[in-house]
Amino acid sequence: MPEVQLTEAGRKELEERLDYLKSVRRAEIAEEIKTARGFGDLSENAEYDAARKAQAEMEGEIAEIEAQLRMVKIIHEITVTCAEIVDGVQQPAKTYTIVGTAEADLKVGRISDESPVGSALIKAQEGQTVQVALPNGKTKLLAVLKVER
Repeated sequence: MPEVQLTEAGRKELEERLDYLKSVRRAEIAEEIKTARGFGDLSENAEYDAARKAQAEMEGEIAEIEAQLRMVKIIHEITVTCAEIVDGVQQPAKTYTIVGTAEADLKVGRISDESPVGSALIKAQEGQTVQVALPNGKTKLLAVLKVER
């Protein structure tokens, strides 16, 4: 598994999820399996099959989180306020928080440090104009208004 870049908050969130799965959810699923066994013939017991499937999915998630935590590299969250420049006109400002790929969520302005915009802004300084190479071959100009490290 390749390196997983996370902020300290992202690592903590993963650790909390892992703890929940191991300490709470495992016990809940074990109880569901126990209850389902009481319904009789396991070969035709939909509740038992569903509980076993939920158990397998949970164990898979636990293994995935543990693997991610073994390969984690902590990065520092950076917040950048910038404005796109279109035809020489500065557009309304947007604020992006640059985080690791696993934490990215564009709906709330959290972009990956590996995305075109994130990688262009990660080393940007206030007052600088940054040129972003987009996957479609075009470029985007961003005026960096504020950087919080």
